[in-house]
Amino acid sequence: MFLSVFDVFKIGIGPSSSHTMGPMTAAARFVDLLRQSRAGQGTTRLRATLYGSLAFTGKGHATDRAVALGLLGYLPADLDPDEAERWLAGLKETKILRIEGMPALSFDTDRDIVFDYGPALSGHANGMILEALDPRGDVLLAETYYSIGGGFVVTAAEREAPEASQAEQTAAWPYPFDSAASMLRMARESGLSIAAMKRANEAASLSAPEVEAGVGRIWAVMDGCIERGLAQEGELPGGLRVRRRAKKIRDQLVGERGTNSSQPHVASDWLSVYAMAVNEENAAGGKVVTAPTNGAAGVVPAVLRYYLDHCTGADRGRVADFLLTAAAIGGLIKHNASISGAEAGCQGEVGSAAAMAAAGLCAVLGGSPEQVENAAEIALEHHLGMTCDPVAGLVQVPCIERNGIAATKAVAAASLALRGDGTHFMPLDNCIAAMRQTGEEMSAKFKETSLGGLAVNLPEC
Repeated sequence: MFLSVFDVFKIGIGPSSSHTMGPMTAAARFVDLLRQSRAGQGTTRLRATLYGSLAFTGKGHATDRAVALGLLGYLPADLDPDEAERWLAGLKETKILRIEGMPALSFDTDRDIVFDYGPALSGHANGMILEALDPRGDVLLAETYYSIGGGFVVTAAEREAPEASQAEQTAAWPYPFDSAASMLRMARESGLSIAAMKRANEAASLSAPEVEAGVGRIWAVMDGCIERGLAQEGELPGGLRVRRRAKKIRDQLVGERGTNSSQPHVASDWLSVYAMAVNEENAAGGKVVTAPTNGAAGVVPAVLRYYLDHCTGADRGRVADFLLTAAAIGGLIKHNASISGAEAGCQGEVGSAAAMAAAGLCAVLGGSPEQVENAAEIALEHHLGMTCDPVAGLVQVPCIERNGIAATKAVAAASLALRGDGTHFMPLDNCIAAMRQTGEEMSAKFKETSLGGLAVNLPEC
């Protein structure tokens, strides 16, 4: 099993990897499919139908906006927000899609983006069907897409296709670990760190300079997101009137430097505000990095920034080791469970992010592979059962603060693991299995539908 660091950490936009980035990518893929199909020339209108969690929380997650942008040819990684807004406004006014190589197509976002609140599609809670229609309204071409978390998108056929055999995977990469147990075994046999094995796997398809440059760009976008979040003020969009707090907290922390008002846990306050800054940017639709999702995007960069700014002996040359280690853990969780809030609840998003961040921090603070695995397990274990119940379908309450608290858990988990020798009672593999089982048995009300929990217990004033 091998999931690239560039699959785990994808540059995109907020507010959601599964509800914004995924649908945008799916819509762009459908346009490419239509352009290559004979049906393209007979098509006069497009329609998108959203099911399951995409329907229930799609408005709050800007899924309709994302679908329109994808049909306009945009992808999350290269979206220019200002240009996109102009094109969206034009589409809203003309109700016409102009796609290169095809006739003008009718597309009314109010009519042709359908929110189906009935049963979810069978393949995943985040399903959508895109259709090309002729002048009579008959379907000429249709494709079903599933947004499976972290910006990953698969068609129905891809979802059902068998995975490559273990032998095929082993031939492709030097260290094809598909479990924490096999990861630790390969580390012992090779004498390499988890980051070094991950780096060797990446080098199977990219040159070493390309890997380092790519990881460096990921961190630059993450760190830039922190800085933007720390500088912005005002209300977040969506109607809840949630105010940004990161800048105010940052200003308070800066003002307390050198005074007697600072508490011993001030470093923890910095850690939390880094995470909140990222998730406020995400909630505002800014540029973020899936880590492993947008809803959990603040945890990994916050802990890495905490390491660089607050940890004794921090080495900026270890940034890649942190992110490669974190990506290895994220890949294991996605392969053996889920990182989708609509499939596993928030344990799959913030819980996974905390495990990834704990592993990365443990690694750069000198932890052995066994201690790194222990750190990831501690962090994940203490998020088991966490529901995904966003108020009004927005990635704001409780998501922003939740990232800050998860970052503090990640640091605590790494510290505990470093105090031991790597031996512990509950293996990470078993914890991941427990998360998968918990997600399967969790009520759909608590899996990103906003039908239960905090989402239905709102202040009355």
